Amino acid sequence: PRFLLYLTKPPRERNRRQSDFSTLCRGFLLPREITDKDMAARFLEAVEQFEHIVNDSAHIRLRRLETEEITGTKEHPGLVEKYLSLSMEDGTAVLQDICLKPGRMRIGDKRLCLHTLSDTEDLPGKLSTDMRYERMSTDRSDCRLSFAAPVGLLLSCNHIYSQYVFIDNAQEILQMMEKNSRNMLSLSRYSRSNAVNQEWTEMYLDEAHTKGVLPVRCHCNVIAWAEDAEEFRRIRNDTGSQLAMMECTPRYNTVDTPVLYWAGIPGNAGDFPAEESFYTFLEQAVCLFAGETNYRSSPSPFGIRMADRQNGIPVHVDISDLPMKRGIITNRNKFILGPSGSGKSFFTNHLVRNYYEQGAHILLVDTGNSYQGLCRMIHDRTRGGDGIYITYEEDNPISFNPFYTDSGQFDVEKRESIKTLILTLWKREDEAPKRSEEVALSGAVNAYIRKITGNREARPDFNGFYEFVDGDYRRMIAEKKVREKDFDIDGFLNVLEPFYKGGDYDFLLNSDRELDLTNRRFIVFELDNISGNKVLLPVVTLIIMETFIAKMRRLKGIRKVILIEECWKALMSANMSGYIQYLFKTVRKYFGEAVVVTQEVDDIISSPIVKEAIINNSDCKILLDQRKYMNKFEHIQRLLGLTEKEKSQILSINQANHPGRFYREVWIGLGGTRSAVYATEVSAEEYFTFTTEESEKLEVQRLAEELDGNLELAIRRMAERKREEQRQVSTPKREQ
Repeated sequence: PRFLLYLTKPPRERNRRQSDFSTLCRGFLLPREITDKDMAARFLEAVEQFEHIVNDSAHIRLRRLETEEITGTKEHPGLVEKYLSLSMEDGTAVLQDICLKPGRMRIGDKRLCLHTLSDTEDLPGKLSTDMRYERMSTDRSDCRLSFAAPVGLLLSCNHIYSQYVFIDNAQEILQMMEKNSRNMLSLSRYSRSNAVNQEWTEMYLDEAHTKGVLPVRCHCNVIAWAEDAEEFRRIRNDTGSQLAMMECTPRYNTVDTPVLYWAGIPGNAGDFPAEESFYTFLEQAVCLFAGETNYRSSPSPFGIRMADRQNGIPVHVDISDLPMKRGIITNRNKFILGPSGSGKSFFTNHLVRNYYEQGAHILLVDTGNSYQGLCRMIHDRTRGGDGIYITYEEDNPISFNPFYTDSGQFDVEKRESIKTLILTLWKREDEAPKRSEEVALSGAVNAYIRKITGNREARPDFNGFYEFVDGDYRRMIAEKKVREKDFDIDGFLNVLEPFYKGGDYDFLLNSDRELDLTNRRFIVFELDNISGNKVLLPVVTLIIMETFIAKMRRLKGIRKVILIEECWKALMSANMSGYIQYLFKTVRKYFGEAVVVTQEVDDIISSPIVKEAIINNSDCKILLDQRKYMNKFEHIQRLLGLTEKEKSQILSINQANHPGRFYREVWIGLGGTRSAVYATEVSAEEYFTFTTEESEKLEVQRLAEELDGNLELAIRRMAERKREEQRQVSTPKREQ
């Protein structure tokens, strides 16, 4: 839907005209007053002032429509033409006959249904700016919508909700009220209703004089339409039900439909019949405005495909580039929090799939085989050129060489990553190095780098570094008279010995080949086999991250994304926090994104390193269904710096999902200023590609084996089978 604000200055004599004086019933349209240039200039000046005031508030942005947007062109219909054909599509509007008959109005095949709020008796006893929407509220959160939301976005049919506020001469209105009050007082002896009305009129006058509020006339109506009788009955009942939800009396109006439809033409409010309005104050009148807007696709060419949570309409959402350009965020990093079963894997699969299809390089570090289906699909489609799935296996373990560089040069970033790696091997998670130990380690790394860069024939690896420390560096610190309590070189070598040749992990850091990731656009490192190994997991994860940074530096002008699943927890020691902060700050400079995914809320509540290293450097927060953590959500709210509005949005996730659609909702917050809830709704084919349900994965794999390894064909057959089952389930319901 579109929300349009019309500011109309009707001629003075039209302000009190009733429906029988509409221009529909007269032979001329333009009054003499409209030719008064001074009056038009004063009106336009007032409109400009109004526009500036509203725009300066920064809550709403007004843009004045151009003439062609109102009247249209030969190629594109304007606003008036769209209204007359009841079509807001940007394509060519089809001219249709307008049929006016007693109790019925048609435009082409569309039959109009009109409900009005034109009398104070139709309104509830109390108006407010907003209301609690029960379907998306919980006992710990309120989902607040505008008072008129039930006839806005919550009314699920084609309709126009119009709100009229007439600002007449306030003094004349009050004088008229005074006169009516005196007349009713004099007639009160003949009728109790006159006495009651006189009392209400006096209360209205007292309110106007004591509080200085502006008296206005107001009217609201809902025009809905349908093309067949059954649908017409449904929308008539739905509209009445939504008005009743506002505690208003639904008034189905058949007589005034043509006149009110005519007055709703943009700029034609001067033809509004005065008898359809009621007197109130400006504050109460604006409570009847609908405040919600629908989702709009981002104009950015880059983004992900999501869906409107209310109606399932596809929406193109950019959560990286356009927010950066507009200053909403300062980095593209993302922090994703979603408990098991919340649809987290579906969303992350959907995210990286969209990024990959738009040219990004994706590297994933996983511990649960969440991306196996997508990776294999990409591998098959690219015939092995992409979709590289690397797992840690006992007979074929992952190995690296931290001292390898393409150019033979070691910049500051490379040196720091080597120091962090060796520090991780040397010290326990809760053991911080002394300053003297940091200096000694830095000296050892720098001295070894000087040695290997001076001798191009030497092959650098961890074995060489170990031997260098045991020999040359031992002599160097002896010459400097470094005390053992400041740096215990024997203890250092003893701790690192398992990674030296002959040790349990000698394969890990002495690879004879560099893992080439430069031209591979989709790579998954699956570390589930070592997820419980406190020695291997942090080292392997750290080296993968450093390898990604090396890839990131080489690829200029190409988006690079590293997504780290639960194994990020292995990096949360005090010794690694500086490197993690460095990674999250560095990727921004190289058109990169670092994404961290977690499902345990206790991980982020208990770790200050998470906040300092990850959350503070991730301007995009993504949360999925948090109902499991509702009782401790205050901790999450405080840690992530969420507002009460954002809390209400998050706790409304999946509270009112449509029963006929399969989707999971997700909350996306940008920079603490923009946020919304979207639906991750995928096709059946994507479902069977992304699924982490073991029984479904095994069934897909079994069918693929029967089809000579054709995974895509297996997924298509599974999807068609699922759609057929859904059709069989829904057919009896329709017959009943």
